Amino acid sequence: MKKAIIFHGTDCKPEDFWYMWLKKQLEVNGYEVKLPYYPDMNRVPISEYRSRIARQFNLDENTVLIGHSAGVPLILSLLEHANQKIALAVMVAGFSEPLPGEKDVILQDTYDWNKIKRHSNDFIFINSDNDPWGCDDKQGKRMQEYLGGKLVILHDGHFGSTSLNQPYKEFPLLKQLILS
Repeated sequence: MKKAIIFHGTDCKPEDFWYMWLKKQLEVNGYEVKLPYYPDMNRVPISEYRSRIARQFNLDENTVLIGHSAGVPLILSLLEHANQKIALAVMVAGFSEPLPGEKDVILQDTYDWNKIKRHSNDFIFINSDNDPWGCDDKQGKRMQEYLGGKLVILHDGHFGSTSLNQPYKEFPLLKQLILS
C-alpha cells in the first residue's frame, strides 16, 4: 500500500495550512497518510529527536515523506540514518543550512548527502524566492545540487504562515507533483 507521512514545521500543528487538505487528497488517491504532531519540533536537538520519530514509522519503498520548513531537515536526517529506501521525499520551504536568527536545532552540523540520496528514489523541492525566513530558492537549489530531483521555485512566501497571515489552506501543485 502507498503511504505518506507529512511533517509540519516549527510551532505548527496538523490542522495548520495545507496539511489536512493534502492528507485527505492523498487518502482519496489510495494512500495511507500519517500526519503526526510534534510540539517540540525544532526545540529538541535532532540527534535526540530523530530516533524517537524513526521508531514510529516503518519506512519502505512505498513511502512518501513530505516536510514543510523544519520538517525538511527532519526528513534529511531520517533518510541519512535510514535502513530502507523510500519512494519519494518532498521538501516544501525547506532548508539544510542555518537561517538568520536563533539556531535551528533540527539542523545537523553536516549531512552525508550520498547516504540521503541512496535512501530515496526521487526528490522534489518547492521553495519560494520571497520566503521571509530564508527557506528560499537558494536553499532549494543547494539541496537539489546534492540530491538531484525536481526543483520548483515560486513567488509565494513560506507556503503557510500564522504570523504573516498566510493561511495557504490548499496546495494543488503539491498534490499534482506527488501523484504524477
